[in-house]
Amino acid sequence: MRRVFVLTLSLALGMGLSAAHAQEKEKRYPIIPYPQQLVPLEGTFTISGSTRLVVPANVKTFANEVAQLQALVKQGIGATLKTTAVPFAGNAIVLKQDLTLPGEEDYTLQVTPQQLQIGAKSPAGFFRAIVTLRQLMPVTIEGHTTGQLKAVNIPAMQLKDHPVYAWRGMHLDVSRHFFSVSYLKKFIDLLALYKMNKLHLHLTDDQGWRIEIKKYPLLTTVGAWRELNNQDSVCMQKAKENPDMAIDEAHIIHKDGKTLYGGFYTQAQMKDVIAYAAARHIDIIPEIDMPGHMMAAIRAYPFLTCDGKSGWGKDFSTPICPCNESTFRFAEDVYTEIAALFPSKYMHLGADEVEKTSWAASPLCADVMKANNLKTVEELQSYFVKRMEKFFHAKGKVLIGWDEILEGGISPTAVLMYWRAWVPDAPIKAARHGNQVIMTPGNPLYFDATPDRNSLGNVYHFEPVPKGLTTEEAKSIMGAQANIWTEYIPSEKRADYMFMPRMTALAEVLWTHRQDYAGYLQRLNEQYARLDQLGVHYRLPDLEGFTEDNVFVDKGLLAVKAPLTEMTIRYTTDGSIPGAQSAVLPATLPVTAPQTFKVAAFSPKGNRGDIYTLRYRQEAYAKAIVEKPAKTGFQLDYFRGAFKKTTAITNTPDSTLHTDKVEIPEGLGHGEAFAARLQGYFYAPETAIYSFFLTCDDGGVLYINNREVVNNDGWHAPLQKSGQIALEKGWHPLKVDFVEGGGGYTLKLEYSLKGGALQKL
Repeated sequence: MRRVFVLTLSLALGMGLSAAHAQEKEKRYPIIPYPQQLVPLEGTFTISGSTRLVVPANVKTFANEVAQLQALVKQGIGATLKTTAVPFAGNAIVLKQDLTLPGEEDYTLQVTPQQLQIGAKSPAGFFRAIVTLRQLMPVTIEGHTTGQLKAVNIPAMQLKDHPVYAWRGMHLDVSRHFFSVSYLKKFIDLLALYKMNKLHLHLTDDQGWRIEIKKYPLLTTVGAWRELNNQDSVCMQKAKENPDMAIDEAHIIHKDGKTLYGGFYTQAQMKDVIAYAAARHIDIIPEIDMPGHMMAAIRAYPFLTCDGKSGWGKDFSTPICPCNESTFRFAEDVYTEIAALFPSKYMHLGADEVEKTSWAASPLCADVMKANNLKTVEELQSYFVKRMEKFFHAKGKVLIGWDEILEGGISPTAVLMYWRAWVPDAPIKAARHGNQVIMTPGNPLYFDATPDRNSLGNVYHFEPVPKGLTTEEAKSIMGAQANIWTEYIPSEKRADYMFMPRMTALAEVLWTHRQDYAGYLQRLNEQYARLDQLGVHYRLPDLEGFTEDNVFVDKGLLAVKAPLTEMTIRYTTDGSIPGAQSAVLPATLPVTAPQTFKVAAFSPKGNRGDIYTLRYRQEAYAKAIVEKPAKTGFQLDYFRGAFKKTTAITNTPDSTLHTDKVEIPEGLGHGEAFAARLQGYFYAPETAIYSFFLTCDDGGVLYINNREVVNNDGWHAPLQKSGQIALEKGWHPLKVDFVEGGGGYTLKLEYSLKGGALQKL
């Protein structure tokens, strides 16, 4: 027994030392995305005024990257380095072109106390190496062009790096709410900082046309402006609690007695943005969404519809008419200017969410369908897409479309962008058909969904290759991107919050494709100070130690630990929003009477995190039932139809089944709207206060002992809400009402006892 004890102790000590060593490594090399191979070495390389920059003989090929490196050095020590093409034995940064590297973005770093050598095959590889060096430099270099450090130290290492996926993208919708040129450049800078390489710009939609088309000036003089709508009203209501939700007044004008919202980019402005992105090796892919989502264009040019009318059909807005040659002339004219403006080989046609009722009612479309042997309006949409693709090819471009382009038939040369999580076989069908696929499923890659404590982990654990593909078929997966749809993102600060730091998790998935979530979180903690310096209004790490609805029996205790050492937590009790002058929350705060707190964390630069509203109420322990239930598991009642709230669920289910967990069995609903009611029992192992966490897409409400514990009702993207209940030891009746609006659904119920680790029910 004694030898077993010694061995166990030795292992525990070894594991402790290993964990400490790993944490120190993450602090010394806080790189996101983490390199494929990094071997730490002792010592550091020092960049100072005496350091030389040794460039390749063909330096003109890498002029942009040399300039970027020099600008980075100047941000640190206040001056650029003397340059030479002659080998230098002393303290130097040496750029070497390495044609043996297989990929355009591959690079190596050899850092010793004597020299820092960068190897790359192409300019893109050198730029990715420079980004890695930037993340290893002090955060104080950020936010200005000329630094005041005497020297900058880079930790010694051997590094070899390359991306796993060619498409590492972000999408930004500038149509629903508009963003300035300066914000586009800030957005591009953040993509570059984390080695992303694609920016998909959603330039047009029902709410606004955002790019100048010289042949059709009304697209911007009329189509770029609108009166405030119901989505703006929601934002303005939320702005009462969160100033980031306020409509940006920079994009509001007053004309002809009307208040109008909007804006657009001139072609000259967009050329400048494209060049800015290209210098950072980011490809901008334009999207002019058609034949649906075209109300902004139709307002300007009503001839584009089949009957000259516009409005909304059963599900979506009236589309342009694919049965009229004038429509194709318009589409080709628009894309001719887009093709000339954007150097990317890809153009995105959209082709999603098309309301086809006006086509079905059109005699003109009936003639076109008959002439082309088209049986359905889905085939008519395919006819439009394929005809536009031929035009794209004539311009030397590749067509990308949302996954609806599968309906009615798809050309093998089109690229499919998969978003409908409730159609899981779409990317598989496309890949097996020979199409290239970009993965962007709504859950977890729609970054317009309000983030919660699970969001970062959900993105980090996303697998780009869908199940069911062979190794050979998986080669059709180009990569992935996250999308930011801006109906409810009215400001640049709100946009920052919605995609940072989630984008850093996606960046590591797509570049490294190796799971190390604990290491990633440690490195991310080191990144926050850099983001502060860059003026990024990122979402701060979640606060823990409470639920939204809290209970106490005799007295409660509010105890919140700051997840970052320099974070300050402030609170109010009068209903006001915590600000920089609000009281600092003590380490422990006794609660002896029902009360509501508003709590928020602040970074050193004043960036405020989520505003938590914590309600405390006093209640007695709920009585347990006397006997153990006869059956285990849960009864699930299934209700067909659309229920926007759980209160609308009827008492007569369409079917009933049994399940072992509080979850919706896979395949139930088949993408249609439905409701479910799960009923069973929860065993409380001791008399205590229990915290429950209910994650829903769309909505749900948890009841225990007929008490409402968590209300997460209404249709919304995946979101977690929490609450508490005081329970006696024993069995307690439990019910979850759930509603799904159609599409992908999520239902997860977890609990914790006395603030311990979360457990699945």
